Amino acid sequence: MLHPRWPHAFAGSLCILITATSLWSQPASRALVRGRIDEARRVTLAGNTRPETVEGTDLGPVASDLALDHVLLQLRRSPEAENELTKLIDNLHDPTSPQFHQWLTAEEFGARFGTAQSDMDTVTAWLGSHGLQVNFVYPSQMVIDFSGNAGEIQETFHTSIHRYDVGGVSHIANAGDPEIPEALAPVVAGIVSLHDFRPHHMARPHRKPDADYSFTQNGQAVQALVPADLATIYDFNPLFAKGVAGKGQTIVVIEDTELYRASDWTTFRTTFGLSQYTNGSLSQVQPAPSGGPACFAPTVNSDDIEAILDVEWASAAAPDAAIESATCADTKTTPGIYLATQNVVNSSSAPAIVSMSYGLCEAYNGAAANAQLNSIFQQAVTEGISIFVSAGDEDAASCDAGLANATHGIGVSGYASSPYVVAVGGTDFGDVSAGTSSTYWGTTNTATYGSALSYIPEIPWNDSCANGLLARWMGYSTTYGSAGFCGSAAARSGGYLVVAGGSGGPSGCAVGAPSTYGVVSGTCQGYPKPSWQKGVEGIANDGVRDIPDVSMFASDGWAWNHFAIICFSDIRNGGAACKGSPMNWVGIGGTSLAAPMMAGIQALINQTAGSAQGNPNPVYYSLAATTPGVFHTVTQGDIDVNCGGVVSCYGYLGTPTYGRAGRVYGTTYGGVLSLSTSSLQPAYTAGASWNFATGLGSVDVNALVGAWPKK
Repeated sequence: MLHPRWPHAFAGSLCILITATSLWSQPASRALVRGRIDEARRVTLAGNTRPETVEGTDLGPVASDLALDHVLLQLRRSPEAENELTKLIDNLHDPTSPQFHQWLTAEEFGARFGTAQSDMDTVTAWLGSHGLQVNFVYPSQMVIDFSGNAGEIQETFHTSIHRYDVGGVSHIANAGDPEIPEALAPVVAGIVSLHDFRPHHMARPHRKPDADYSFTQNGQAVQALVPADLATIYDFNPLFAKGVAGKGQTIVVIEDTELYRASDWTTFRTTFGLSQYTNGSLSQVQPAPSGGPACFAPTVNSDDIEAILDVEWASAAAPDAAIESATCADTKTTPGIYLATQNVVNSSSAPAIVSMSYGLCEAYNGAAANAQLNSIFQQAVTEGISIFVSAGDEDAASCDAGLANATHGIGVSGYASSPYVVAVGGTDFGDVSAGTSSTYWGTTNTATYGSALSYIPEIPWNDSCANGLLARWMGYSTTYGSAGFCGSAAARSGGYLVVAGGSGGPSGCAVGAPSTYGVVSGTCQGYPKPSWQKGVEGIANDGVRDIPDVSMFASDGWAWNHFAIICFSDIRNGGAACKGSPMNWVGIGGTSLAAPMMAGIQALINQTAGSAQGNPNPVYYSLAATTPGVFHTVTQGDIDVNCGGVVSCYGYLGTPTYGRAGRVYGTTYGGVLSLSTSSLQPAYTAGASWNFATGLGSVDVNALVGAWPKK
């Protein structure tokens, strides 16, 4: 990534130059800690107890000498400094500002917007006084990495670490919200994680046993997406023909596992015609922050399907780019993707493009973890990094990932809701529902297995029985109740009682603490609506950050028989030998497919522009308001999902019972997620230029790159 500096020669007005340079010469952050630390006067860091500690079975405290390594303490700056940072970020992305694209390094960021050294000394000394070891202070001066044992953690933060049985799986977690001395409250945001509950990946393997599926064959109802189809449908080919394929660009994908076989990436590229782009490369690294140690390499785990999906489809969108898989091992309390992200953004050679395909809803993630993610993403855009995050695979109910019914109401991913990332939602193709498949797919394949003929009108990806288009296709006039699709035996037997689809909705619990675990309630609040999320029809006047920003194909093939292909040879984790025709390989979907696609598209933009671009969202929304043809607006379909209970649920059957954490127990069905419990207001439908189902829609890549501002 380039880090331009102010020129030595006078260019333009001396007044402008002096004003701009004075920004970097201001004194370091002001001290916030006042007075002595009184351990008897403490405050609670609310919103930092996982719902699973109530939902599961408490097995009692862990041994006091259980080692807890690399715990992250997230710090905070004053409201005044936060306002200064927000103003700078706006200027860095404003072409009329003298600070436009004058990106910072991690060290410059820390010196200007990090914790004052006197406060840092106070906090680290306080940790040390309780026997905790400070391992590292990140260059951002916003995060402290420390270690200790469970007894020392309890004595310091007044919360004990317990073991829990959650669904037959053993976990550790803090039993209550941590506490800190009142004097430290102005500078300490919270402990990022005192548990081993991990975010989930967004890859969704194709579930149907389609032994006879093929890419295109007369009489076959299944279409599998390959890189050649991607290039045709989304208009990459004019750019590829001009040599714009990502040359000289690096895309970092954040993972928590090593690849099962790096050779799968090579097989994917060779089979699908990408190896002609000779600058394309793949590497796996354990990133190190500037001046700090690298993390440990993780072992290969069941998330390896996510890792191979990310590197293969980032390469499909930018076949001449370098793909780098940045991985760190989990510790007992800290997810490896947190460590990898911190290390990448705080490195001495930060990349220009990052893709992340993991997530967890805001209300589950917790206030400190949300603060940590928002803070590191905020720092990233000041360095010129463009970050793409999967919006989620749970329709509008991200707190119910992997379940058969939504029980926690409307919620969004705390990874994707930060205003400093591009939240990438998911679409499906609308040809099957419209009966127009022959218009858009050829009857023969090319040498690289492509068969798409043109852009295909899109609908939101949604596998649930609450999908209005699907319900009508199945012969039901409604989605809810005993007469609706979600109340039918067909939905139950067909696997359509499922929380699966591209996610969207308003940020609701980025800060604060829910009064009902996992539900937007209590003191929960969303991130404020960013200044650039405006000017486009359909954007909600709700005062909060709304997602997704854009969407790309993400279907897993369950509802409409479209999915993507990957080479993934880990048979133990659902892979297949990548031999012979790709019709025998692994089908895949999920917004983790869409995020690396958008990261690859950004590589084409950066190659054309000749520099890093920071947060792409201001440009996206400006182009959506002024330049027709850049985005494919999605006007039909929804991301509504079946639900049980009374939280934003309409038309459910049965009488649910509740556990202390708010989860519904017993069999409930027939309900659909709704903005009202007294009438059907689906959450959410496609429609205007922007909508909660797909954001601005998908992109015409050639048009987007061509319209990107040249300055």
